[in-house]
Amino acid sequence: MPKASLIVRKAAVRPDLVVDTVTLDHAARAQAHAHLTTAGGLAVDLALDRAAGLEDGDALKLDDGRLVGVRAAEEALLEVRAGSPARLMRLAWQLGGAHVPAEIGADVLYVPAQAAELVRGAGCTASPVSRPFKPEKAAHDHSACGHDHHHDHDHHHDHDHHGHDAHAHHHGHGHRHEH
Repeated sequence: MPKASLIVRKAAVRPDLVVDTVTLDHAARAQAHAHLTTAGGLAVDLALDRAAGLEDGDALKLDDGRLVGVRAAEEALLEVRAGSPARLMRLAWQLGGAHVPAEIGADVLYVPAQAAELVRGAGCTASPVSRPFKPEKAAHDHSACGHDHHHDHDHHHDHDHHGHDAHAHHHGHGHRHEH
């Protein structure tokens, strides 16, 4: 069974190397390890280092160099609208607090159908739709911002308490942000 351990992002996919496609829902596109079957029946072992959030149009690079295109599957969602932007924003905040994934449009939210009770409780209207789901990345997911928030804080304080007129304070602050 061919193994796929690399993702080729949509912008870098060479169509002439794509030999097949696999259609995955949002949950499957977020996995690092899985056994997949392509549209043409090819069994593929997905073996990524970490979950990277496959997007519609990306491709998986097989160990022999061939590419398998990734398509986002249609899912049962709710198209949520509100009488005011503030109400929709309040619902988005509540959904985030409840860890419910949401796709945000200019005046609409798309959420899993299971969120219907929360939507009704917020006074918004919801219509069932079937479409690919592309929710926002989680607030704590730094993979989208392109840098690491690794912080080393080395606070060293030397205080000379005998001659305060000289006020000898050494504050060595090693403060590194890798961006």
